Amino acid sequence: MTISAKAALLREAGGPCGIRAPGRPAKMLVSPKFQPGGRMPPGSVVFQERFLMAGHSKWANIQHRKGRQDEKRGKEWTRVIREIMVAARTGGGDPGMNPRLRLAIEKAKAVNLPADTVKRNIDKATGNLEGVSYEEIRYEGRGIGGAAVIIDTMTDNKVRTVAEVRHAFSKYGGVMGTEGSVAFQFKHVGQFIFAPGASEDRIMEVALDAGADDVVTHDDGSIEVLSAPSEFEAVQKALEAAGLKPDGAEVTMRPESHVELEGDDGARMQKLLDVIEDLDDVQDVYHNAVLSE
Repeated sequence: MTISAKAALLREAGGPCGIRAPGRPAKMLVSPKFQPGGRMPPGSVVFQERFLMAGHSKWANIQHRKGRQDEKRGKEWTRVIREIMVAARTGGGDPGMNPRLRLAIEKAKAVNLPADTVKRNIDKATGNLEGVSYEEIRYEGRGIGGAAVIIDTMTDNKVRTVAEVRHAFSKYGGVMGTEGSVAFQFKHVGQFIFAPGASEDRIMEVALDAGADDVVTHDDGSIEVLSAPSEFEAVQKALEAAGLKPDGAEVTMRPESHVELEGDDGARMQKLLDVIEDLDDVQDVYHNAVLSE
């Protein structure tokens, strides 16, 4: 089927998608709720050109991030335990009734956290056992070249945490901002990344039927599926049932634009990110910097 025919069929069905003709920039058929400035009239869709920056490889950046995470695997247990405890405390200890806790338990399985450790910390969070109470706090700031940075933390001492985050920004060339100073540059989404070579047609068919909002094919051949956070589990289960295993799947803060950094600026930005990620209370770090190899 040709690109234009595929777009026509999907337009009739009311389904958003991402389509790219060979040698052309990624083009997305964006659902109304993804449009800047609010919702559009029901059933209306528009094509949005999404030009990828020169030298920016979505797949390369995903692989780089994965490598960084593997290096810090030793801290993953602590971070997952905190996520389990906060999820259980805010939504209850029954995974069947608590989507956030289900996702936290999946993360625990991915890092081989023992099942008894998971249960013990759920019990602590729900009051069945004595334990530490963690609070979620988000910090925002600017890195090198004005790159936007969001830092999600879980802490039992917010005075300590804010001091450590502020120190990291000031010492390594960044500026700590106020609440909302950069968050508007990101969108909270479910994200699935497939390596170059994956079947675009099959992924598009399964993902859109399961409730995904957008499917984007990037210039490097990688495929990105985007959903509302509330639809993440449904899309994930549908992809798995179809035998489509993504190389990355998470609910994340996805940048709407990027800042490309090279040479010394790129190295300084990486150092800032490394220092922040190494802080004990930090759970996740999101940024819009594209760092050259």
